[in-house]
Amino acid sequence: MNAFSRRGACPALSAPMQTGDGLLVRLNPVDGGLSPKSLIGLCESALRHGIGIMEVTARGSLQIRGLTAESARLLAAEVDALGIAVRSGVPVETGPLAGIDPQEIADPRPLAKRIRAAIEEAGLPARLGPKVSVVVDGGGQLSMDAVTADVRLKAVRAGASVLWSVSVSGDARSAMPLVTVDADAARDIAVAALRMVAEKGREAHARDLSERQLASLAGWHSVTPPSVLPDISPAGGEISSSAVGTPPLFETDAAFAIGEVGRDKSISPLAGEMSGRTEGGAKERQPSKSPIGLFDVASTLALGIGLPFGSIPAQNLIELATQASNLGSPEIRLAPARALLFLSLSPTARSSLQSAAATFGFVTDASDPRTRIAACPGTPACASGRIATRGIAETIATECADLLDTSLTLHVSGCAKGCAHPGKAALTLVGDENGAGLVVDGTAKALPAGYRPGYDAALGVAGIATAIRRERHQGETAAACLARLGAAGIAELYRRN
Repeated sequence: MNAFSRRGACPALSAPMQTGDGLLVRLNPVDGGLSPKSLIGLCESALRHGIGIMEVTARGSLQIRGLTAESARLLAAEVDALGIAVRSGVPVETGPLAGIDPQEIADPRPLAKRIRAAIEEAGLPARLGPKVSVVVDGGGQLSMDAVTADVRLKAVRAGASVLWSVSVSGDARSAMPLVTVDADAARDIAVAALRMVAEKGREAHARDLSERQLASLAGWHSVTPPSVLPDISPAGGEISSSAVGTPPLFETDAAFAIGEVGRDKSISPLAGEMSGRTEGGAKERQPSKSPIGLFDVASTLALGIGLPFGSIPAQNLIELATQASNLGSPEIRLAPARALLFLSLSPTARSSLQSAAATFGFVTDASDPRTRIAACPGTPACASGRIATRGIAETIATECADLLDTSLTLHVSGCAKGCAHPGKAALTLVGDENGAGLVVDGTAKALPAGYRPGYDAALGVAGIATAIRRERHQGETAAACLARLGAAGIAELYRRN
């Protein structure tokens, strides 16, 4: 651990990443969850070796920040002593209720395990970039629709059978569909796609695959998949079916007219995540159903609780995990959209834990306005921050809740790096040497349309909220009203109030 990973890479336990407030590590438990005792031990380790802040990311990863080179080593040793096995290699992710949700179409974990093994056997982890990922979604109460991936596999019913729909590059709305096949073929296609990506270099993603390659993947089910996937051709990365004694998948260019693999559907870019930044491009929109709330699981209840802005003091999480243990919850799972799922609760235990979570500052209601705000740590936690992002965000959530409907996301960024929300937001507050700038319908890297001092940035947003209350048409969303007001008008409202 003499050199630390560059920004944009994955800050694994063995490769912490340098941030503005020290080193940061990200942990993904192999089994998807932790016992309350293990989570308490992890939080205590974070208190000893970091700045005592625990984070859950948009993809459902656990982060510990504020480490030094030496304390990161000590943390890793303590994680090992706690018996917490963490994932490494290419992320192959399943939903937070995988295997225990009575409403899921299929348990995705066996297929995910087979894909991980095939990726390792093919030697792909060293050849793929750190942000390349796979999602295997069994469906059910909490889907993985909002999580982007290079390869997506989604369970679908086909009479009495289960098949897997394979798509590439994006979330459920933006990914390009390829084909629907059985589990064996789905595994082979997923690994074949990753081989093609690897051939293009460590900066490549599935969005970089050519139409010919996509057509080859879509046609994979038309031949018997070989027991060992063929090597990629140096010329173009296509599947070399001739190498295993089968005819070429496509003889003519007519094959590339298949509508399922055409380029008429946009492919979402994949961006990195750091300190709440969206890993692998996980969008800041809510999934089809928020993980915050109550779920029926195996004759018991699972309670989803969110972390405000994806972050909570470690001591608060210790208190909540202790309460969960006392109430009989054996497992706590990490969930996308910055949440935790507490399993196997009785109705009485659920009510007690939900009340305790609210007392400790967690988000217990999916409609909480804090779920519509993306905010990095800011000052004083991060040395790169220019404004107190979390304080600003809390004030806005309290005083401008009606502005924060489901039509928009507000981004509060300590600096122009935009770690908490790399993509565009309807409104972005960004700190720099001039104070708190406002960007309308852009990213934190854009030139602000107006400024005010950081200490009263929330007051400027309150002025925008007041105008929306006054100007909004019946049934109109906040985003639609902002569009009518126009960027120049919104900036003026922010500056003058």
